[in-house]
Amino acid sequence: MPETTAIVGADGVARCPWAVTDPLNTEYHDMEWGVPVHGERALFERICLESFQAGLSWLTILRKRPAFRDAFAGFDVDKVAAFTDDDVQRLLADAAIVRNRAKIAAAVGNASAVQRLRDGEGLDAVLWGYRDADPAAPRTAEEVPTRSAASEAMAKDLRARGFRFVGPTSCHALMEATGIIDTHLAGCHRRGVSADCASSRRT
Repeated sequence: MPETTAIVGADGVARCPWAVTDPLNTEYHDMEWGVPVHGERALFERICLESFQAGLSWLTILRKRPAFRDAFAGFDVDKVAAFTDDDVQRLLADAAIVRNRAKIAAAVGNASAVQRLRDGEGLDAVLWGYRDADPAAPRTAEEVPTRSAASEAMAKDLRARGFRFVGPTSCHALMEATGIIDTHLAGCHRRGVSADCASSRRT
């Protein structure tokens, strides 16, 4: 089977193969994926969305993201941490999101875990402590791993701090999405751009 390199679209721009499968993926790839994300709320949102994505396609989560933001109070950590059993039942009845009791409970529990980090270094410092400052540039999609030693260490660390639904694969995807690592293919027009961003995304 031939290896999959960056694909040039009708607009003449080369992108990672997954980015050309749907216009929403293309927009996300070009505008968000791999752009450094900082700030408690923004990172908490990404953790939650990666947790809900487990077993599903990321495109499904992208399509539901506005509904997730509405359902989870804009991913305000303190508001989510205060969710009650009534809120859980409300979410389980919300067809616009992924209705999985374990994942919903994990999101509420993870909000409390984020609060506890405020007594120490904070969520931002914990996650960005796993940054690889000089990552190798994958040439093909086949060279991009789904987990790494760093994502395994991050998952172990987060679980020890009380987080749930944060396995090595989810953590690796989180690291890719938030710019902690850069796995854009060598031929992709976004390769290296994220590291040069003057400002970090916080929304």
